[in-house]
Amino acid sequence: MIYENIDGVPKFECKEYKKKHTKYCVCIPIINEGERIKKELERAQKANISKYADIIICDAGSTDGSTEDSVLKKLDVNTLLIKEDVGKQGAQLRMGLWWALQRGYEGVITIDGNNKDSIEDVPRFIEKLEEGYDFIQGSRFIKGGQAINTPLIRLISVKLIHAPIISITARKRFTDTTNAYRAYSKKYLTDERVQPFRDIFMTYELLAYLSVRASQIGLKTCEIPVKREYPKKGKTPTKISFFKGNSDLLKILFSNLFGKYNVKE
Repeated sequence: MIYENIDGVPKFECKEYKKKHTKYCVCIPIINEGERIKKELERAQKANISKYADIIICDAGSTDGSTEDSVLKKLDVNTLLIKEDVGKQGAQLRMGLWWALQRGYEGVITIDGNNKDSIEDVPRFIEKLEEGYDFIQGSRFIKGGQAINTPLIRLISVKLIHAPIISITARKRFTDTTNAYRAYSKKYLTDERVQPFRDIFMTYELLAYLSVRASQIGLKTCEIPVKREYPKKGKTPTKISFFKGNSDLLKILFSNLFGKYNVKE
């Protein structure tokens, strides 16, 4: 089925393999992740994650065969959403979050599809959602978390630049702010002061915005320990280019700091 002409949501195709059967879902944005997403889904299957949350793949148009219906069905994926419009990660997330709310989920967990994160920890996010938290940030830097093979430049950037700016903006300390492994409650996503379904969120703006808005408006937030493991050798799996990508990210951080993405009252 094709969804289009929805304000603030990119045009997308939906392939629903199974009906909704859990209270929460996991949205995984990907683009040509190849064996990485397959391995991540295999780990999720081994940990019985689909019993806790429906798995939704938010694809930006992969051409590497990793999103073939037979592959995803075998790996317990519930639904495949395929973006057919402009935008990058922010558009993928808007697509996934909108679909999740339309389907009636009470909360959404998001995680990268490059097999770096401990997808086995999904039930811990659900526990916090059940406790009434509205934004739960996964962190490898708090007690119980694990940061394995983190590139030095990334470690420095997160600890000295990204986390401090996000924490100042959020008016609450967060330690692992580039980490897309987090959870959002339905209450947070549907609050009139948030409004995530806007075309201003095309790349990494939405990730930054949702990191700070919950605590700004007095909703309940926390961090939980997770593991993030980079490969020992080879290219670092990322979609952010070193110069332009990081320059754009800094612009987004400061735009966020000065309230550019806040709903105008």
